[in-house]
Amino acid sequence: MAVIKCGIELKIGDAIESHGGSITLSQLSSSLKCCPLLLHRILRFLVHRGIFKEEKTTQSYSQTPMSRLLTTTGPNSLAPLHLLESSPVMVAPWHYLSACLKAKGRQPFEMAHGMDLWSYAAANPSHSKLVNEAMACFARVVILPAVLQRCGEIFDGVGCLVDVGGGNGTCLSILVKACPWIKGINFDLPHVVSVSQEYDGVQHVAGNMFDTIPKADAAFIMEVLHDWDDEECIKILKNCKEAIPEKTGKVIIVEVVIDENEEISKLSDIRLMMDMIMMTHTIKGKERTNKEWANVLQKAGFSRYTITPTSTIQSVIQAFP
Repeated sequence: MAVIKCGIELKIGDAIESHGGSITLSQLSSSLKCCPLLLHRILRFLVHRGIFKEEKTTQSYSQTPMSRLLTTTGPNSLAPLHLLESSPVMVAPWHYLSACLKAKGRQPFEMAHGMDLWSYAAANPSHSKLVNEAMACFARVVILPAVLQRCGEIFDGVGCLVDVGGGNGTCLSILVKACPWIKGINFDLPHVVSVSQEYDGVQHVAGNMFDTIPKADAAFIMEVLHDWDDEECIKILKNCKEAIPEKTGKVIIVEVVIDENEEISKLSDIRLMMDMIMMTHTIKGKERTNKEWANVLQKAGFSRYTITPTSTIQSVIQAFP
């Protein structure tokens, strides 16, 4: 939402935090150099949504658990993810969604920007940086804690792990820190890894997952396969299979698994919303059902697989040669 984006860009949460956790409207408007009357209206809305808290007795504003997620600094910030999805670049394709349903083969993102998402990111370093920061914070704050808590044992005995489409390496660095016996290979496109920071225990390797993937004991692929159609997904999975040992290897997939018979809930709503995002930003991509995952894994040559739900919208799929 644009108002939340406004709050992030103004750094309201950061200002409150740096002021000791509580601040008056006058102090905040002075700190942010904003019109107090307009700022009050923004805050009134954000307080009503539960993002900030207003202390009526002291006429001051303070943080909430939600607002702390939207500060621009700190290890638990989700601000980059919100800034990505509310950016003009990512919002524009939504206006072409109905048109793309009639224009076979055309992507909403391509209709909005003249090229697909990946080409746009390669040509626009600032957007590429925003994409990778958003994916990194989502992995750091939401996905990996749930994966490690629910099924951390899947990394036992894995000496070398290649993160396929691993972005800037944040995800793999967290896994290596949690499982220090792992040697990590962060594998992504050249324009991504060339600007990635160095991490202990992580080697950045540039390449294309549609060509070949570095050899490792296991392949880890998170929030990548949903970007592609079944044919491309199968190609990536086959390359993952070729990169791991035939007898002891495995591919660890972290993705949404849609249950079409699931009762309506906040998580089911988010899963279906993610599917709409995939349609809008990639058109080929989709969130898959259990049956659809079984189809692509079987066609990629895997003999068996397991699916373990987590406390988030994602599940952990282990595929074995």
